[in-house]
Amino acid sequence: MNTPASVKAPEQANQTMRSDRAAGQAAPERILQRLEWQVIRRLDGLLQGDYRSLFYGYGIDFADLREYQPEDDIRYIDWNVTARMNTPYVRQYMEDREITAWFLLDLSPSLDFGPEDSQKRMVLVDFVATLARLLTRHGNRTGAMFYTGISTGRNAVDRTIPAGSGRKQVLRIINDLLKQSHLQRAPFTDLSPLLIHSLNTIKKRSLVFIISDFISAPGWERPLKLLNHRHDVLAVRLWDPREVELPDAGLIVLEDSETGEQMVVDTHDKTFRARFKEVARRREAAVHEAFKKAGVDALSLSTEEDLVKAIARFAVLRKQRRR
Repeated sequence: MNTPASVKAPEQANQTMRSDRAAGQAAPERILQRLEWQVIRRLDGLLQGDYRSLFYGYGIDFADLREYQPEDDIRYIDWNVTARMNTPYVRQYMEDREITAWFLLDLSPSLDFGPEDSQKRMVLVDFVATLARLLTRHGNRTGAMFYTGISTGRNAVDRTIPAGSGRKQVLRIINDLLKQSHLQRAPFTDLSPLLIHSLNTIKKRSLVFIISDFISAPGWERPLKLLNHRHDVLAVRLWDPREVELPDAGLIVLEDSETGEQMVVDTHDKTFRARFKEVARRREAAVHEAFKKAGVDALSLSTEEDLVKAIARFAVLRKQRRR
């Protein structure tokens, strides 16, 4: 099977989320208030309000040239000047005060995997709401594209929320995410149409977050690289520990999250568990290699990881790279 298997039917998870909505526990305002108190407030303390390390790289106005220093981003090397001066020089840009950020959101069936109270889809909602609020409270604009892999042609993206600012924009994104229907079955996901669509439609240089588990048919690596040449792209890879290593739980039914294919396996079998772990390792290695070749900064976000610590860790890595 190509996608991680779930040990419970997707409908069970969907029923849980629907009951939460009915009880008012998943209302957009309630979610945003929780994140502002539990996540954003803590991030302000850890990062001391300085989010340049996360959102740096969107400037477009040329300012000056200076000699290359260790850990400078090689994408800003001016090769013409470097050849004339016989020493590396990098371009510096004036910071564009207003950022336009886009969230490219993979909402395929494999996102409905994970513990009932922390599926990958739920982690996606929390992450998007947090980053959107951090951006909009400083006057920046955010937009979103929803992608399930069902639509084709010009309508490759299922839904686009135009870029906007303010708290209402964040609430709109959360609300539309919660209203997005959960697909019980779907063709195997291909992220290429989403990346190509965004490459063709996002005209102004922007900060682009691609949030997915990157369980996809091959071929998305090239459009990712092209997108990163035009924009500042950040990849957020969602994953669950059970996708990487199976527990020793005896006979269980594994179900492909996207195709619905099922099979009974004996997790007591050490050889089977070892093969499962090796396949997962190879898949992860391939994804990380694709990010590296595209020059994209990547955050690996587990369903069991504290969101504050994950974002703070990512900020440190971004800061180190941009020095």
